[in-house]
Amino acid sequence: MSTDRGIDDTTRRKRKTRSSAAHGKCMLTRRQFLLYSGGTAMAASTVSLGLFPGSATATTAKVVGYPRKLIAKLSELKDNVPVDFNYPDDLGNSSAMIVKMGGVPAGGGLGSQRDVVAYNYLCTHQGGPLQGSYVAEGPHRILGQCPLHLSTYDLTRHGIVISGQAYESLPQVLLELDGDDIYAVGMMGLIFGRHKNLLES
Repeated sequence: MSTDRGIDDTTRRKRKTRSSAAHGKCMLTRRQFLLYSGGTAMAASTVSLGLFPGSATATTAKVVGYPRKLIAKLSELKDNVPVDFNYPDDLGNSSAMIVKMGGVPAGGGLGSQRDVVAYNYLCTHQGGPLQGSYVAEGPHRILGQCPLHLSTYDLTRHGIVISGQAYESLPQVLLELDGDDIYAVGMMGLIFGRHKNLLES
C-alpha cells in the first residue's frame, strides 16, 4: 500500500529523482569500482602517498626486496628428486623444495626444458606439512596429499589446487639461473601462517 496517497505526480517525481541521486552518490557501478580499485592499486605503488585527503603530510611507501639466495646447482639436480631449503628466511614455516621434474615443463620453470621449480612446503589450507609427498606419474607432477585434509597441488601450473580443502595455490619460489647456480629471488603467494612473507621487513 502506497504511503504517498494524496501527493501529486510532480512531488512524486521530485522525490524519486532525489532518492536516485542520493543512491548514486553512495553506490558504485561495477565499472566505477574497477576503475577506482585500479587507481588505488596504482597509487599504492607510487613512492609518496598522501595519508588523508587534504593532508599536507605524506609518507614514503616502503618497497621491500626479497633476498637473493643460492639454493642449488642445476647440474646436481636429479630428475624427480626434491631438494629441501628454507626461503625467504630460516623460520619454521619457510621450508621449501626445489625439483627438476624430468623434462615436464612448468609455469615459472627454469632450465632448457623449463622443468625446474620450487615451492613452499606448507599446505595453504591449515599449514599441513607436504614434505615427502612429491608425486611424478606420466606427465603429472603433484605435491600432496596433505595429511590433514588431502589437498593436492599441480606443480606444472604454478601450484594450483587440484583437490582437497585448500582454496589458494601453493606459494611458488621465484627462481633465477646464473650459469649453473640457481637462486631464489622472491615468492609468488603468501606463506601459510604469515600476514607478509618477509617478517623482518
